[in-house]
Amino acid sequence: MLARLGTIILLLFAAPVSAEIELSFYGGAQNAPHSDVFISGDSAYPARTFIGWEGRSFDAPPYYGWRATLWRSQTFGYGIDFAHNKIYPQDGELDGTPFETLEFTDGLNTLTVNAYRRWPGALGVATPYVGGGLGVAVPHVEVSNGTTETFGYQVTGPAATWIAGASYPINDSWSVFGEYKGTYSQNTADLDGGGTLETDVITNAVNVGISFSF
Repeated sequence: MLARLGTIILLLFAAPVSAEIELSFYGGAQNAPHSDVFISGDSAYPARTFIGWEGRSFDAPPYYGWRATLWRSQTFGYGIDFAHNKIYPQDGELDGTPFETLEFTDGLNTLTVNAYRRWPGALGVATPYVGGGLGVAVPHVEVSNGTTETFGYQVTGPAATWIAGASYPINDSWSVFGEYKGTYSQNTADLDGGGTLETDVITNAVNVGISFSF
């Protein structure tokens, strides 16, 4: 799956000379609502747990993301976006369960291929934009019960993202931006010691970032 995504990325950036390429880096505050965690197969964990999550965006490793966008015109572009989302169980959420650890803190990563629409001049100097796309979730799965431990990166399923924001130019090459960014990921992770973990997670983030165009 990752090899296919790599091929798609190369094709996306086979750009004509006149196209604009924009590289962006962002951080911000990210969180996630509750979700069901299902355990199936031969496993020592409970069959179902309802977990309340929190993002702790500024704890190490911090929440961040980057994207590369190919603007084929003044209004339309597409590219790739990587987000290092994170989710921790809220305090007390694992009390009374066999879980000692249940988190995606390094992180609940998503890699998506996105399309964007922007409106230069619609807000004066600032340029509003929206975007969305599909891809994969590649989280760092951290699950333990004191006897068995799962700790590592896995490709766990499909992911989607949606974005709305505005950018403000500093000069001809640099700009700053602010945006709302949401993600949805379906995660099916293999557990050491048997069984699988399944959970669908939504994250919501308010980002600020900087972009370089050439």
